[in-house]
Amino acid sequence: MVFFQLESPIRIITIYGAQMLVCLWDAYLVYRILKRDRKRLNFIFAGFYLFGVIGLIINFIYGPIPNVDVVRVLNFLTNFFMYYSPIFFVVFELMLLKSEKYINTKKQLFILIGYGILMFCMIFFVLPGFIQPGWGVTLDEWSPVWGISLFVYVICIESIFAVGPVLYLSYRAYHKFEDVQLKKKWKNFIYGFCAFMIFLYTIAISNFLNDSIFRTIAVGTGIICAIVGGYLMYIGVARQLEK
Repeated sequence: MVFFQLESPIRIITIYGAQMLVCLWDAYLVYRILKRDRKRLNFIFAGFYLFGVIGLIINFIYGPIPNVDVVRVLNFLTNFFMYYSPIFFVVFELMLLKSEKYINTKKQLFILIGYGILMFCMIFFVLPGFIQPGWGVTLDEWSPVWGISLFVYVICIESIFAVGPVLYLSYRAYHKFEDVQLKKKWKNFIYGFCAFMIFLYTIAISNFLNDSIFRTIAVGTGIICAIVGGYLMYIGVARQLEK
């Protein structure tokens, strides 16, 4: 039995090179955000980075595993944590715009759990027998390949319920601020969020197209967008939370 299933050099570079750097960087930002103050607003903001870190760690674990069924399940968990993470910014921005008293614990949980259920439904694209062959997840040299149904589902849920609301609420917050410096910092957050979402969308497109050239381009593009995006969001908003 072959234990190490990372025959593709691109896959090795992607998982244990590019994604490892993103994971370490995000973990460091979580530490910085929570180091000085562990109030709820900080935890909500840090949740975006933390869930991304968890997803990447799971990805590192299943990389060398030879069992197809185990790989499918762990790949699902990786996708769940990665594509779930932006919902924390929806809650964070609502708390800023409406106040924590109005967006109370019950409403926060409703948003987080509701979105979690939608994302967890990706499991039906992993379990055999639920959809037509080729529409869910298959493995090509142990790299995940997304079928059209899974790709459309993830992109639609992510865009409609997470990315769209974050950008809309960011636009409202930006125009609500009168201080020039606050506007500048919030603009950094918006740019950073867009950059990080390019990273997530690039992963989805790469898994869908399953093209070696695109996967290579995605590695370089993804790591730049993820690291720069994470930093811009941090200096735009998270740094202020430390004070």
